[in-house]
Amino acid sequence: MNLMPSWSQEELLAALRACLGAEHVLVTPADLLPYVTDWRGRYQGEALCVLRPADTTQVSQVVALCARSGVAIVAQGGNTGLVGGGVPLAAADARRLAGAGETLPQVVLSLKRLAQIRAIDVANDTITVEAGCTLQQVQEAAATAGRLFPLSLASEGSATIGGNLSTNAGGVQVLRYGSMRDLVLGLEVVLADGKIWDGLRALRKNNTGYDLKQLFIGAEGTLGVITAAVLKLYPAQQGHATAWLALRDPAAAITLLGRCRAVFGGALSAFELINQTALEMVLRHIPATRAPLAGSHPWQLLLQLDVQEAAAEPALVSRLQGLLAEEMAAGRVADAVIAQSVGQAAELWRLRESISAAQKTEGLSVKHDIAVPISRIAEFIQRADAALTARWPGGRIVCFGHVGDGNLHYNPSQALRQDNAEFMAQSGAINQLVHDLVHELGGSISAEHGLGQLKCEEIQRYKSALELQLMRLVKQALDPQGCLNPGKLLGPEGPCA
Repeated sequence: MNLMPSWSQEELLAALRACLGAEHVLVTPADLLPYVTDWRGRYQGEALCVLRPADTTQVSQVVALCARSGVAIVAQGGNTGLVGGGVPLAAADARRLAGAGETLPQVVLSLKRLAQIRAIDVANDTITVEAGCTLQQVQEAAATAGRLFPLSLASEGSATIGGNLSTNAGGVQVLRYGSMRDLVLGLEVVLADGKIWDGLRALRKNNTGYDLKQLFIGAEGTLGVITAAVLKLYPAQQGHATAWLALRDPAAAITLLGRCRAVFGGALSAFELINQTALEMVLRHIPATRAPLAGSHPWQLLLQLDVQEAAAEPALVSRLQGLLAEEMAAGRVADAVIAQSVGQAAELWRLRESISAAQKTEGLSVKHDIAVPISRIAEFIQRADAALTARWPGGRIVCFGHVGDGNLHYNPSQALRQDNAEFMAQSGAINQLVHDLVHELGGSISAEHGLGQLKCEEIQRYKSALELQLMRLVKQALDPQGCLNPGKLLGPEGPCA
């Protein structure tokens, strides 16, 4: 992929400035830095410029200009991703991808200015939003209309809807409402040649052929640039019960999950498993946090129940107290506390939502965003812990996640910095150990973060040759030049090579 001889980079920049205005074509290193560096600080790429279009028409125009010029486009939302999917490739990787001693010019397409709530249809329980809206902005717009948009992430104040869609974000309420894929009715997408596909349908039934929107959800910007979406809304939930429990072991959590589903049905919204190492990091690094329970407990759990009517809350809490008393009598729950106010519930959730930030402060770890069948969670933890401890003694493991949908964040490291540097150098072997076990148990090496740069080569070990071939055929059909987010998801062996 090279610039066309008749179109130099300076000519391209001039055309982009004419389209967007010079103030929205960023070129200085200081201006570029926040856009080419990922949130974790693991990846820093190289870009010709950062483009900041204001609407779908401008996105279409700049994509067409870049396609004409053979310039790669990396669409970016809030840049909160954890696998390097939303930042451009480093110069060396861009040269390797281009081949023949060439380099692959890249631009970052920031969608933050596409931040309009286009419509709310209360009768249809839908909201139509642009890709640059933050998740929190959409949640608040829904609440203003007396509705709930249920996706919930720790980064919801900065993560954008476009990024949530491109990674098929999950979060803490997948158990009840599903992932982003389940919350979308329609999309608007700018294709690789600049054409605009208007699929903003607000229908729950539409049996007229291929469900094209599903191609773009979870595709990490490799098939098209999502500019807007029609999302599902739900009735606002006014009654809540939030509890923090100390558990005997992960197997007890799975038993309790089954009991909660049987007793509370659809009222069970979140079921989050947290080990003591994760909690201790939060208490050590996040100000104004405190342990919910006395003593030290190897495994803890945060659960939430929600009902529509506030008047139903006392009965909900009473039923939860009864269930927890039974579980304590059975020896599966060692201790528990139920939040007595909205503020106390928020304090409990802050502990859970601060784990990633606390880990970042603590230092590097080998992060795994895995999923296994719920019935295999306890087995995975036991076997992975034993294998890692045997091979790398003295390590520590931060394990937490959405046990209600089988998704765990399983992050080993070493306590001492000098030991951890050597440990991190063996991340390939660590990944293979963990991912081979996940694969054996019928799981996935990426439950919600995506593949990005981090796992695009690793996935080649676990997907069948036929599955990879089908993915590449889709990529070739929608992006024949390979201009959209090259080197991500399918890696250098994909059609971008």
